[in-house]
Amino acid sequence: MTLRALIADDETLARRLLAEYLRPHADIELVAEADNGLDAARAITELGPDLVFLDIQMPRLTGLEVLELTGRRDGVVFTTAYDQHALRAFELHAVDYLLKPFAQERFDAALARARRLQGQPQPGLDRLVAPRPLARVLVPDRDGGSLLVLAVDAIDHIEAQADYVAFHSAGREHLKAQRISELEAQLDPARFVRVHRSFIINLAALQGLERTDSDAYLARMKNGKRIPVSRSGYDRLRAVL
Repeated sequence: MTLRALIADDETLARRLLAEYLRPHADIELVAEADNGLDAARAITELGPDLVFLDIQMPRLTGLEVLELTGRRDGVVFTTAYDQHALRAFELHAVDYLLKPFAQERFDAALARARRLQGQPQPGLDRLVAPRPLARVLVPDRDGGSLLVLAVDAIDHIEAQADYVAFHSAGREHLKAQRISELEAQLDPARFVRVHRSFIINLAALQGLERTDSDAYLARMKNGKRIPVSRSGYDRLRAVL
């Protein structure tokens, strides 16, 4: 079976060396290279490679931020020039890494391990990627031909649409295949509140609450939108306001 690989490193020579080390392995197809974290995240999302050779320190997004943004938790081998203190964190979490400079034999050993674990989640990556609130989301552009990084601070509210969520930001809507309950767990609860089973609002975009004739509430947003607020959603709002 052919495995598809992505190399992400901001150094041209490092990418060239990894590609050269892959050459003897006929069952590995190099499908893409990326010289920054944002392009790496896009390639992971669009191409779904089986293996990702990921540098830690890259422009635009770090390797860990790439994993956070894409949710990638398998088939990852880090390439790094980090010091020993940082490497101990990798070893503690059983995450494979290649310490620059490395030889073909060390690369082959990491590749063999990645092959054995191919398709299996690596729990260590979950522990290594700090469980901090989501800061960015990767969403398709309106034309569907590219991906955008959307800062969560720029989101006014989020709406559930079946197995999708719609991010409303600056008058535009961005759809992403994700359940709202999963997204809710990734957001900072002090800044984003689920006010209804189908809606999460950004408190920074909230202007006020309106009581309706039916003894219910609507969240009045600064962009003019009105969002329904359930009883439990109202309680959650009161707890943080």
